[in-house]
Amino acid sequence: MKKTLLVVLIIAIAMGTVFAQGAKEDASAKGTKEIVILGKSMGNGFFDACFKGSEEAATEIGGIKTTYMAPPQATAEGQIEIIETLIAQRVDGIAISANDSDALISVAKKAMAAGVKVISFDSGINVGGRIVDLLPSNAELIGRQQIQLAAELTDYAGEVAVLSASAQATNQNLWIDWMKEEIKDPKYSKMKLVEVVYGDDAPDKSYREAVSLMQKYPKLQAIICPTTVGLLATAQAVKDAGKVGVVEVTGLGLPSEMKGYILDGTCRQMALWNPIDLGYTSTYILNALIEGTTKANVGDVIPAGRMDSVKVEKDGLIYMSTPYVFNKDNIEQYAAIF
Repeated sequence: MKKTLLVVLIIAIAMGTVFAQGAKEDASAKGTKEIVILGKSMGNGFFDACFKGSEEAATEIGGIKTTYMAPPQATAEGQIEIIETLIAQRVDGIAISANDSDALISVAKKAMAAGVKVISFDSGINVGGRIVDLLPSNAELIGRQQIQLAAELTDYAGEVAVLSASAQATNQNLWIDWMKEEIKDPKYSKMKLVEVVYGDDAPDKSYREAVSLMQKYPKLQAIICPTTVGLLATAQAVKDAGKVGVVEVTGLGLPSEMKGYILDGTCRQMALWNPIDLGYTSTYILNALIEGTTKANVGDVIPAGRMDSVKVEKDGLIYMSTPYVFNKDNIEQYAAIF
């Protein structure tokens, strides 16, 4: 009797394997592609929004099943375990926001060797551990846009200042260099960048620096903060000084933090990369790689739906677009997401 049950169990397992394999082949025959958006951790609204974008793209493209996964905590070990599982499941593609740019290289290489298309986005895996790395924007686009936002708020006239993070922040300094380049344009001839100060991404110091700027420059029209910490602190400083509508505040900020200041007019507009667009674009890139319509060589242009197209740069880097602008018309929608 026990022998008979063992035989039945073996047959059932074998048939289940055959059926599972058959289902996989049927899915392939129908052109269904399985991709995974792998975030840094569960319960993170930013990555929930990324997955929302992936679902949008999957619906547009058709024939794609997209799934969101992430470890309980933001660890490389947790992501490695998930990737190992996805290799065994033979998914077609993975888009990863890495918890560690180097630690994931080995397992990502293993996935690619198994035929899985691996890309990174938002927080990249270093060269060798992915095919491309999708970045939300680049220094020139970010820097130039900061001046453009301030100009729109001040009618292209008056004194403006920059309150940055630390003086050693490479990305911030690059953005500021492009701000200085942008303001040279004749259309900004009535605007003057009077000073760049640093709040070291500390709320209290950023607040003090903002207050100091308003005291030092009585005719100051705007403060640009290319740092979420600095923007939040500056908005509060301007509000406390009773200068809402007198000194404009703009920069890079999180919708969830800045919602109140945008709705009350302290910061009428700001920018940041849209996580929905990151997930959306990642899905279009994965689809092109899986379909074989691109090998992601330098110079390749990949169609990306409503995002138009993206171009592969040196080292497999792809820069998406100018950061997304938030104002009173859309802030509540995005504040609920990130």
